[in-house]
Amino acid sequence: MKVLILGGYGVFGGRLAELIADLEGADILIAGRSFDKAQAFCDLHGAFTPVLASRDRIAVTLAQHGPDLLVDATGPFQDYGDDPYHVIKACLDAQVNYLDFADGADFVAGVAQFDVPAREAGIFVLSGVSSFPVLTAAVLRHFERDMDVQSVEGGIAPSPFAGVGLNVMRAVVGYAGNRVPLMRGGVKTTGVALGESRYYTIAPPGCLPLRNIRFSLVDVPELQVLPPEMPGLRDIWMGAGPGPEGLHRILNVLAKLRVMLSLPALTWLAPLCYRILNLLKFGEHRGGMYIEAKGPARTGARKGQMVTRSWHMLAEGDDGPYVPSMAIETLIRKAMQGETPAPGARAAVHALELADYDTSFANRDITTGFREDQIDQPLYPAILGDAFDDLPEPLRRLHDSRDTRSWSGHVTTRAAKSILGRLAARLSGFPTQDADGPVTVTFTPDEKGELWQRDFGGYKFQTHQSVGQGRNTGLLTETFGPLKIALAVVVTGGKLQLIPRRWTLFSMPLPKFLLPRGETFETDADGLFQFDVQVQLPLIGHVVAYKGNLRPDAAP
Repeated sequence: MKVLILGGYGVFGGRLAELIADLEGADILIAGRSFDKAQAFCDLHGAFTPVLASRDRIAVTLAQHGPDLLVDATGPFQDYGDDPYHVIKACLDAQVNYLDFADGADFVAGVAQFDVPAREAGIFVLSGVSSFPVLTAAVLRHFERDMDVQSVEGGIAPSPFAGVGLNVMRAVVGYAGNRVPLMRGGVKTTGVALGESRYYTIAPPGCLPLRNIRFSLVDVPELQVLPPEMPGLRDIWMGAGPGPEGLHRILNVLAKLRVMLSLPALTWLAPLCYRILNLLKFGEHRGGMYIEAKGPARTGARKGQMVTRSWHMLAEGDDGPYVPSMAIETLIRKAMQGETPAPGARAAVHALELADYDTSFANRDITTGFREDQIDQPLYPAILGDAFDDLPEPLRRLHDSRDTRSWSGHVTTRAAKSILGRLAARLSGFPTQDADGPVTVTFTPDEKGELWQRDFGGYKFQTHQSVGQGRNTGLLTETFGPLKIALAVVVTGGKLQLIPRRWTLFSMPLPKFLLPRGETFETDADGLFQFDVQVQLPLIGHVVAYKGNLRPDAAP
């Protein structure tokens, strides 16, 4: 197979080329307007052939090189002028199969006009072959197995270190303030691109979640191609969560001003935003995606009841930016094995199923998982979802209950030695003296969560744990008087770890760089529930550390 990637040295095309570089029998042509850039990319990665090509002369390139497949990785697709489908028409004339990364809703929806010519030519023309809408549609079909999807919300949050191409920035800034077609309450309406926002926490069960991220409405293919596919769909909203949040909020304001003042497109700001976004790289080098669906369940104990189910994807480090290219990678690999899409031109909503991504995700540091709103579940199963089943038996036994219960055992306490450390311990209710003796913990569920009352050989203190809400969604919140700490509940290697993510004092946010530190975990030791808690504070140091084991007391 000969594959010509138009824009092959760009952000998306370059990563696609890297993903398929190992394919035996594939001749990959890296094409673009700069032969020097194409040559430099090929010299760096090897195994590729540089080609000078441009959109307006693509017919000549097709005739000269005769590829079996053209991948259009250029853009922005929303800004292709009076003849946006010039490349597709050239592929039809040359009988060359076509795939693209288009994220413009109008462009992707309009590709269907070439369905009959594509069928007659015996080729496939698939548009929007990326996370939006291929992965989105695959997740929703998974949900539709046992629920009627009525409402859909989703978003992508790239890592701040991922790097954004200038063409992508032109597309984003160019449609800021545009009217975007939406379905709300079963009625077709519009929203303002980047003019409305909401927060969401991407949190695969048992993993360290992303921070609570601001997502803003974007013009993506799902908004137009999914409603006809899903007759019961009444609401759909898709967003993007780029950072830094300061620049994000500025774009929100500009989008609203453009609507209020009837301003022209803000494309002229793209170079400035591009420089700022690629200069201000800080925070966690992690990205993710979520899809949330609401509707009545068709099967199970909640049949007929409204349920909320969500799919979460978390990509670590440099692996996240490869996700948008994985759909085309997978289609090319399937084609090399003789599984080619049916002839015709269409949006790529049915191109892949969720299982088709398994291999690509497994080769990268990418984690996915499902969540469902839980009713009357114990605290930890509600937070961990399916990951709760991965815990050792003593941990499941302690946490999987809605009854008042007590567990007893032995504890060793190491108190703070410094004056500030002892003061911090006293204010938080922690022990201020070393101890080695018995411990009893009583767990009392209530409507908000669970009260933990600890008795360390006569020294008593208590905290309240609950499911995080709002900015703490996906986290466990533990309250020490006026102090509340939001903790990520992470399951790894047979341990349940509690990792501080946010904290407040009298509901006022405290600086993250002052968050308590120290390893805190629960695990299994010879069939006993074992705990190990270490609390340290920046500038203060050791506050308290205690570890020990527990076993259930006899029932009254």
